[in-house]
Amino acid sequence: MKHAGEKALDALEPVLQKIRALGALRERKRGAFYRGSIGFLHFHEDPAGFFADLKKDGDFVRMPVNNSAEIQNLIREAKCLLAD
Repeated sequence: MKHAGEKALDALEPVLQKIRALGALRERKRGAFYRGSIGFLHFHEDPAGFFADLKKDGDFVRMPVNNSAEIQNLIREAKCLLAD
């Protein structure tokens, strides 16, 4: 599974905007978010769809982001982790 390219990130732009609105994260490169100096969230593309890797308990957890329910789940998880 490869990191999301520019076309994929264009398609994911509404999701990226929601992540940016959370604050507390730095987007070093489009679609790659950091919490301080630690990678927190980035995206992948695959024939099966789009996926987000979210850092949870020191490891990245892969989450699908292909429909509104999956996107809301990602945003909810990210908010929860940022609140810690």
